[in-house]
Amino acid sequence: MHRLHPNLQPWLAELNRQAADKLAGGYKATAIGAREALAQLTAQMVAPGPDIAWVNDDLVHGGDYPVPVRIYHPAPEQSLPVLVFLHGGGHMAGGVSVYDGINRRLAAASRHIVVAVEYRLSPDNPYPAGLDDAISVARNVWHTLDGRRLNYRRRLSLAGDSAGGALSASVCGVAQRDASLAIARQALIYPCVDYTLTQPSVAENGEGLFLTRARTEWYFDNYFQHGEDRRQASPLYWDVNARLPATLVVTAGCDILRDEGRQYARRLLDAGVPTEQLHLEDQMHAFLNMEALVPEVCALAYRRIGDFLNAD
Repeated sequence: MHRLHPNLQPWLAELNRQAADKLAGGYKATAIGAREALAQLTAQMVAPGPDIAWVNDDLVHGGDYPVPVRIYHPAPEQSLPVLVFLHGGGHMAGGVSVYDGINRRLAAASRHIVVAVEYRLSPDNPYPAGLDDAISVARNVWHTLDGRRLNYRRRLSLAGDSAGGALSASVCGVAQRDASLAIARQALIYPCVDYTLTQPSVAENGEGLFLTRARTEWYFDNYFQHGEDRRQASPLYWDVNARLPATLVVTAGCDILRDEGRQYARRLLDAGVPTEQLHLEDQMHAFLNMEALVPEVCALAYRRIGDFLNAD
């Protein structure tokens, strides 16, 4: 029996009713619909702000593709550490504008310069385009900050939710064996780290709890378009050593991705990687995008992420 937070239950029931009506009316899943749905949900549920002292857009060069980013500096007169944030959306939806309120909250809570990445999305740009963009930003962000003459401390952390968590975990996995990628910490928020969809929570939470199994399969089919080995692409199954950065994993009890996040945390702990977990049993996937319904839960998550990123 799902123990969903009481504030989420009526909203979810209405969402499921509307989804059933749309399907009966001939709705077909497309990238347009996925992008609009996430953007509309976030605009309705995440209030603008807070104010951040310096916010501007730029490009990160150095890879095959100049990656657009938005930079949030909460205290331009101070040399703060840097947090590269990778948004969620099934590798298909989301973006810097959609996540602006979330990025601002992360900057305020963490006292980091947040660099939000507008990585390329499927189906137009399938795997590994988005991952290539994430790696490029992690490696070359310093040139962009220097070009803006911003005060910063050369300490880089990564964070991401859902598909952005997959990208963050993948970049950190690459960094284990790449001296040009020095990453201090990573914060993964209900991350997708297993593209095989074989965890028990997929069956347990795969229907009626916002992110469904069918929807997730559709996202993955659009992301992997060339017969890639999805297990091999999954950070959960990669070799892990103690060079992986200290990690915080946030999971939700009523989430299809719950078990892979918790299993990933256990693998890191077994490998000697400093790892923290925040498990929220009565939450479901994408609760940060539903802040108006569970403000106290979101406040807790931001506080824990900020505390973790600033730990020595």
